[in-house]
Amino acid sequence: MVRQHYRSCTLCEAMCGLRLEIEDDVVVAIRGDKEDKFSRGHLCAKGPELKNLYEDPDRLKFPLKRTENGWEKVDWVTALTDIATKLVKIQNEYGNDSIAVYSGNPSVHNYGSMLFGQRFIGRLRTKNNYSATSVDQLPHQLLSYWMFGHQLLVPIPDIDRTNFFLILGGNPFASNGSLMTVPDVKKRLKEIQERGGKYVVIDPRKTETAVHADEHHFILPGTDAFFLLSIIDVLFKKNLTKKNSLIKEEDLLKLKSIAAQYPAIETEKLTGISAETVERIALEFSKANGAVCYGRVGVSTQAFGALCQWLINSINCITGNMDSVGGAMFTLPAVDMIDPKGVMKSSPGSFHTYGSRVRDLPEFNEELPVAALAEEILTPGQGQVKALVTSAGNPILSTPNGSQLEKAVSGLEFMVSVDFYLNETTKHAHYILPPSSALEHDHYDLVFNVFAVRNTVRYNQPAFEPEEGMLHDWEIFSDLTKRIELLKSEKPLPKELIKTKINPSAIIDHALKSGPYGEKSGSSVGMSLELLKNSPHGVDLGALKPCFPERLWTEDKMIRLVPKEVVSDLDRLAKYGQKLLEDKKENGQFLLIGRRHLRNNNSWMHNLPKLMTGKDRCTLMIHPEDANLLGIKEEEEVLIESRVGGIRLPAEITDEIMKGVVSIPHGFGHAKEGVSLQVASKFAGSSINDLTDDQVLDELSGNAAFSGIPVSLSKRSA
Repeated sequence: MVRQHYRSCTLCEAMCGLRLEIEDDVVVAIRGDKEDKFSRGHLCAKGPELKNLYEDPDRLKFPLKRTENGWEKVDWVTALTDIATKLVKIQNEYGNDSIAVYSGNPSVHNYGSMLFGQRFIGRLRTKNNYSATSVDQLPHQLLSYWMFGHQLLVPIPDIDRTNFFLILGGNPFASNGSLMTVPDVKKRLKEIQERGGKYVVIDPRKTETAVHADEHHFILPGTDAFFLLSIIDVLFKKNLTKKNSLIKEEDLLKLKSIAAQYPAIETEKLTGISAETVERIALEFSKANGAVCYGRVGVSTQAFGALCQWLINSINCITGNMDSVGGAMFTLPAVDMIDPKGVMKSSPGSFHTYGSRVRDLPEFNEELPVAALAEEILTPGQGQVKALVTSAGNPILSTPNGSQLEKAVSGLEFMVSVDFYLNETTKHAHYILPPSSALEHDHYDLVFNVFAVRNTVRYNQPAFEPEEGMLHDWEIFSDLTKRIELLKSEKPLPKELIKTKINPSAIIDHALKSGPYGEKSGSSVGMSLELLKNSPHGVDLGALKPCFPERLWTEDKMIRLVPKEVVSDLDRLAKYGQKLLEDKKENGQFLLIGRRHLRNNNSWMHNLPKLMTGKDRCTLMIHPEDANLLGIKEEEEVLIESRVGGIRLPAEITDEIMKGVVSIPHGFGHAKEGVSLQVASKFAGSSINDLTDDQVLDELSGNAAFSGIPVSLSKRSA
């Protein structure tokens, strides 16, 4: 008998609905759920791979301890007791900040890990808290905090109703949308064109999205802020702005004055985009019935990521497209983490209330930039990191200067990884604690419903029971937290697992009932966990609606169009522009950018066989003229070197990359000894983060600046 199981995919941000066909406890097929009103039956290559993730022979299921004789399986109580004891001992000896925590990207795809992992981190009371945020979307959240008062008031493109979509440094065809939860994005972008609108891509690479766009324009990496300032200058000079009662006149005048210093005729020398093109885009954007400017990883992970996000928000604000249909809008999710009266309200944010010990890099929302982690381990003195806990992360491959971080973690007194793979990072751990996989636990999308292009909600029940003796993430964190509390209270530890009286689903049920669609809010929807369990295809809660000023978190309920913090960074931008005009690039000097592919958004997906089919994706993209100048031929091995290291990769010669720019994909580098990833090792490649520089940051936000790293190229020696 074949049974049907419905759920959403958790392998990227899109939350596509899936229909699993299961026979005799084996997944025989995974298809798109045509009855899911949000994803509309869409399915990309990743969704079906939930089966291979569940069945992966390399996936760990029970605790491992590293010994002189190799990895040994141990029972949970022994592992958790020893870990808690060692963590408390280290903090007692060196202080709370001697333990660091790193949470990887998959953590936010697992609500149990989010809810109970944060409790664990809170109990440690360490300032050395790190996550993938500071190698990704930190500028988005920071500018939402500064401009709108709350880090989760992130503007979302109203893609289904916009008529002009300006995309900078984003490739939704590959990402399925990012900080824009948007399944079936390819069709949705085509629908913009079919209703007479257009979308324009600004990127140093002609990406998969740019190929299908109405326009694509190359831009020199790291110069997006100049382009955006020129757009704003045109909007003011040609009287294309619209009044907004939530913006102070003095802020408008200040923005106008700042932008006036960057006329398009001047910035074209920096960006490579002509003044004529800038003026035309500004005019078309302002005249469109619903337009939105959107920037993603390419603008976030550069030296001026925070300024870029400020300017993107500003363009939407001054053209009447912020909190407006067809523009940049805000969700009202079923579990509302923004409502100050909500049961699940999150912190609005914080910034630089303390800094990292070595460089005083700013905290954001009680997290430090991960670019500081290696030096916090390697630099002796009070507050030095002696132990590390990682959760669902592989920072040696995914954070800047991975080689330095590997050197750092290899010398730690103690390390624990909550992960079900023995990978490039976890191989250094003293214990690996593997949680259940996505098909073995329930799930509610706390984060991606906040970034969705439509208000929607769905609850995923487990497709399978975990193997006897396995634990979920939240059970691991809950037990470990309690053991630490008992030890710090000098109480004895139990010789069995510590069960918690509350689980993630109970927390979510309470939040749903108390949320904007629940009975306690007077909504006719009657939202609850029971309702979602009886709605296997999810519940459509309607299109995004204007919500300002009610949902603004600023004290005066006004938009802070020109935060004082960004003004202080403008001098750095001006000096950078002057330096660009004065510098003469040496032969063989290039600017490095990253790239992603639809089939491998994260490094851990490289062990899923069907996602690794096709031609080699770990290549160095280089323009034909640059390759010819250096005598580089297709597939010839090239040595790429930066300040921090060097790697070798085969050349992929293409005119879809800007001259003077080269590109390497994210997440590869699986040739290290001691790793147990059978599939990934066959497609090892090299890590771009052996080239990226931990000393090169967006100085304003502390976010890593991956885009625009200077590198030199040379052919392999004969």
